[in-house]
Amino acid sequence: MSTKTPSEQAVVRPGGRTADRHGWIQAVLAVLAGLIVMGVVAALGLWAAGAADLPDNAFWRVVAATVVTAVGGTIELSGDAGAIADTRAGLTVIPLSVTLAGALVIAAGFLRPLRHRAVAGATELAGWAARIALLWLLALIGVALLARQDFRISLGDGTIGDIGDLFGASPKVGFTTDVPLTLVFGVLWLAGVLVLALLVSRGAPLPPRLLRFQESVRPAAYAMVALLLAYVVLGVVIALVTAVTRGHATETFAVVLLGLPNLVWLAFTLGLGATWTGRVDGPFGLPMPDLLGQVLRTPDISSLNLRTLAEYDGRVWWLLVVDAVLLLAAAFLMAARSPARMRLWQHAVHMAVALALTVLMICLVGRISAHYGLSLLGIGDLGDGLSGELFLRPEVWTALGFAVLWGLVTGFLGGLLAKRVHRRGRVGAEEPGVRAG
Repeated sequence: MSTKTPSEQAVVRPGGRTADRHGWIQAVLAVLAGLIVMGVVAALGLWAAGAADLPDNAFWRVVAATVVTAVGGTIELSGDAGAIADTRAGLTVIPLSVTLAGALVIAAGFLRPLRHRAVAGATELAGWAARIALLWLLALIGVALLARQDFRISLGDGTIGDIGDLFGASPKVGFTTDVPLTLVFGVLWLAGVLVLALLVSRGAPLPPRLLRFQESVRPAAYAMVALLLAYVVLGVVIALVTAVTRGHATETFAVVLLGLPNLVWLAFTLGLGATWTGRVDGPFGLPMPDLLGQVLRTPDISSLNLRTLAEYDGRVWWLLVVDAVLLLAAAFLMAARSPARMRLWQHAVHMAVALALTVLMICLVGRISAHYGLSLLGIGDLGDGLSGELFLRPEVWTALGFAVLWGLVTGFLGGLLAKRVHRRGRVGAEEPGVRAG
């Protein structure tokens, strides 16, 4: 009789069907499913935003560009307005609704063949991830090549339009994909998704040498993902209620499908006490509540935090309450999934580190920057709807400091609450009928 556990047999069994369970067909399905879901979400969101009316049948190229930016790819904006005119444009934003949808589907496809396993070799996991990565690269090249288009801008019927007609200045802006950078960031995005999937899923196998880290890392990673998804669900509920009671259903639908995490995760950091700085100028508008626009549409750079928002609407202090409740719930969830022998200070430290990393991620992916302008004969931006600027960026160190403080407090309290919950002595404890190797 073999003395190996079922998990060990799954790893070392020669000539078995272990690798066959996650081969090329499963990799193709995982990549295609993720790409299709991202394309559908982006298309529906852009349709609700009115992009279906773009000229020159550019809608699907804009959808492709949205998918590219959703995985961290780079879209380069260009302009041409004739010999005596100049156009400038820039855009940096990640449509996190599209990002989240693709990440969830690809992570599920990656984990599915690995379910019901306790341990997997590092070579096996690397080979499975490499299959997905190779197919993902090929798919991303196709999407990146599709994401390019030019548009002409009307100067109107006023003085500026007359000057443009006189000198033959016909403004044109367009976008193309920086393919090499897109592939680099796309692969990094995929690697992050796959690693996080392994960290979050309790049923996903790990190489034997990494098993000792799962006691501290997996509960914290799971709690943070659950926390972020809880904010998204809460945002969907609020958006649906707003659409029903206040109208503007199509605009709300566009925000939900393109940038809901951008909004709710921003609100999450504000509730922690973080400050974002920004400015809105020209015809630009934020796909967010009017309250944010009121704070940011000023001649100078504005600070966005609970205090400045409360000057316009005192209800924003409820963000503090929501953060406290959901963070305490996340800390309790983390502690309940941790070994019973874990001490309170360890819960506090794990929660602080996990929350700081989560807030850092939000600060990196939640930035917004957009600018465009037209000048004639080298004379500045012409205005009249032909120039504008929008940016929103965090004060990172302040946000991380508040995250650590909140993490320490809620981690300690969550550990106290979890003391009454029945927990296993250690993560990955022996199951009945399975002997340790």
